[in-house]
Amino acid sequence: MLSDLDPQNDPTGRRSFMKLMAAAPLFATIGARSAAAAVSKAVATPFKRNYSNNLYTEIGLRPLINGRGTWTYLTGSLELPSVREAAMEAANYFVDFFELQAAVGRRLAELSGAESGMITDGAAAAIASATAGCIAGTDPNRVWQLPDTTGLKGEVVMLGGRISFDSAIRGVGGKLVIAPTVNDLQSAITSQTAMVYTTFKDDRLPNALKITRAAGVPLFVDDAAGIPPYENLTRFAKLGVDLYCFSGGKGLCGPQASGLLLGRKVLIDAALANSDPWEGAVCRPMKVGKEEIMGCLAALDYWSKADLAALNKEWQGRVERIAKLVDTVPGVTTSIATPPTGNSYPTLTVQWDETRFGLTVPECAQQLREGEPRIEVLTNTNPSGVPYPGKPTQANRPDALRIISMTLQPGEELIVGKRLREVLNKARKASA
Repeated sequence: MLSDLDPQNDPTGRRSFMKLMAAAPLFATIGARSAAAAVSKAVATPFKRNYSNNLYTEIGLRPLINGRGTWTYLTGSLELPSVREAAMEAANYFVDFFELQAAVGRRLAELSGAESGMITDGAAAAIASATAGCIAGTDPNRVWQLPDTTGLKGEVVMLGGRISFDSAIRGVGGKLVIAPTVNDLQSAITSQTAMVYTTFKDDRLPNALKITRAAGVPLFVDDAAGIPPYENLTRFAKLGVDLYCFSGGKGLCGPQASGLLLGRKVLIDAALANSDPWEGAVCRPMKVGKEEIMGCLAALDYWSKADLAALNKEWQGRVERIAKLVDTVPGVTTSIATPPTGNSYPTLTVQWDETRFGLTVPECAQQLREGEPRIEVLTNTNPSGVPYPGKPTQANRPDALRIISMTLQPGEELIVGKRLREVLNKARKASA
């Protein structure tokens, strides 16, 4: 590994030599043992990952190192140990599901400051249940009628425009009305408006609330990737948001098939009446089990006590180690930043002159994906998206290779840094 670290062959001189020396301990660590052994030694748990021999490889599937983040198509995040323990314990008992929902609603109210809450089968299920509740309420005849909204208030104003997940609204009967900005909101609300949906979480939110309150229409805020920080669980209740949701399987590190819906009790009760286990309810197919429910509560308990600053320091260290390794490739630059909203984890951006290297960002990502073990990184591509007319794209955003720290497991940064450096260095030398 250290054989190619010769500053005499490096046209950038002393600066590159200093980068090589800074990365030397990492090269020594990688050289001292196999990459898989490095990860196995780094992970202080009884479970040791074996990328080439596991229950997934037995069915012909290759597990991956996830440097892309908590994407659903990459199975979100890994459950916290306490989540797995809670789900296993929950699986050993029968309970009355209606009683469970009531107890969970009270517990979520204590944790969030909202009047009530429920755990759903993901954030999209929370959107669907909330929409159905706002349209049909708890009237059994109306619940049975959905998704037919004849004679019911069935319009949902999309404040900010359509999103990739608005099928959750349309699927239960909601008719979309677009309001691109807060200035458009007042005129978009009519006597047929059942709910206003938005992903706005900034200074626009209080202004939107003033309008929806005056109109007597519930406002729903989608903050699927909003935890951590834990404070977001209580923030929207303090603002007086009627309904809001989070994903359980993203940053919360709860069960992948879980989500949180919180808000006013009358609206939560209506959402429950349109969901599992109510027979005939439009959202009954979006079934969440007692295992997911208790696992999700365990995740909330963890985050209520977690030291986020210490976690961020740990995540920062992982991408810093990758940066030290790939910085040794002349012509490659790196930077680390934490996005201010949503998926707010230290994120490494790696850039190079694609023309000079003869290697594009998608080609680099593909080589990482095809290697062993498989590595996924963040680029402008979105394999999980279904294009639709008018859908916003990232075409105008310069492509770059990004690595999200939170989904990397301890030790995996050594594998990622080593492989990324090899791919970039090979391209550089081939094009020289």
